[in-house]
Amino acid sequence: MMPLSFATEGEENIIKQVGGKAEVRAHLENLGFVAGAAVKVITSMGGNIIVNIKESRVAISREMAAKIMI
Repeated sequence: MMPLSFATEGEENIIKQVGGKAEVRAHLENLGFVAGAAVKVITSMGGNIIVNIKESRVAISREMAAKIMI
């Protein structure tokens, strides 16, 4: 297992678990970051990561990506 922030661009991964405080986990789950979901890093620029999840593009910070384990 490794954080999503270390994922290779263009590679599809499966989310194993989502960490962090309860409100952070709830926010990420609302965006579609749940265990078992497929996630693909599109690009990583500056402090943000753009990912494809559930047929949507979402930009999250590196800190948030570090809480998502793949």
